[in-house]
Amino acid sequence: MNPETPIDQILSEEPAGLSTPYYLIDERRLLRNLEIIRRVREESGARSVLALKCFSTWSVFDLMKQHMDGTTSSSLFEARLGHEKFGKETHAYSVAYADEDIDALRGFATKVIFNSVSQLDRYYDKVKHLPLGLRVNPGLSVSHFDLADPARRYSRLGVRDIRAVEAAADRLSGFMFHCQCENDSLPDFGRVVDHIAATYGPLLKKVKWVSLGGGVAFTQPGYDLKGFIDRLKSFADTFGVQVYLEPGEAAISRTGYLVTRILDIVENEARVAIVDAAVETHMLDLLIYKTDAKMDLPPGGAHTVQIAGKTCLAGDVFGTYRFHKPPAVGDRVAFADVSGYTMVKTNWFNGVRTPSIVIRRLDGRWDVVRRFDYEDFRGHLS
Repeated sequence: MNPETPIDQILSEEPAGLSTPYYLIDERRLLRNLEIIRRVREESGARSVLALKCFSTWSVFDLMKQHMDGTTSSSLFEARLGHEKFGKETHAYSVAYADEDIDALRGFATKVIFNSVSQLDRYYDKVKHLPLGLRVNPGLSVSHFDLADPARRYSRLGVRDIRAVEAAADRLSGFMFHCQCENDSLPDFGRVVDHIAATYGPLLKKVKWVSLGGGVAFTQPGYDLKGFIDRLKSFADTFGVQVYLEPGEAAISRTGYLVTRILDIVENEARVAIVDAAVETHMLDLLIYKTDAKMDLPPGGAHTVQIAGKTCLAGDVFGTYRFHKPPAVGDRVAFADVSGYTMVKTNWFNGVRTPSIVIRRLDGRWDVVRRFDYEDFRGHLS
């Protein structure tokens, strides 16, 4: 089957005995994104390291590491996971390190990136044997949400004072500019890159590598990939640096589903179907950013139904959708494009069962890699 096989057809292959809810990751769809990432590397020279803050499901790392250069992290545990399960380059970054973080990281990280000059000063002697980087805040970003905007007022993300960056430059081998969020516009990407080049050009020529961060939706259909590759190559050639990208959602966009089952249908001015999953526990970003879950439904449905979760939270609602056939108790409901920022944010609110993790492998085999049960809930606390 091709990567765009409809979800109803995919679910018709569901193995007997597989209970909902579960996250389904389709390696064929994942490979589509990875091949784009690989093309960008081959044609621009830019290396890509997976942003584990978005996606850490290591059961597909064997496939991903064939097309990517390593991982980047936001904590000691993420960095260790990348080192142990992905291998290759292990970029360690944190908004703030503790002493014990540095003591552990210095043994396996291939780069250590600091968020502030004060932390660079504090830990320099412990990690000076490694390539060191500094996150720089260029004061410009592309984000649709203030909550996720690295250049928002009073931002603590990266060094804003260019004089402080200049003073630290001799101890650094590179800079990280992470200032994009769901940016699907090549002109906007170019505007940010031009600003970085104009503002920090002399400093960029002193270092060996520059990370342009993640948040660039270059694997989306219709994206001007050639233009993107040209911009990356031009930047690298101008400053003589190795460019890095940190794709998170770009790597796993449109690869996964949250498959649920309708438990009940209630009426209160609207028809509401309650499924055996929940927004707050399994798709938390929907609440944080006030968006609806995506569903792959054919247009023109005549039956309007709100899909809601099973927690006690009144606003535990995935969204309102139009179906061609009225949903019934027992029907499967699959929410689309759920790989990013879902599994890494699951929680046990209300004791709702965490979805199993299921991989549909390249050969079509369904691989149930993890089930969660009461012992996992009990062990989460004490």
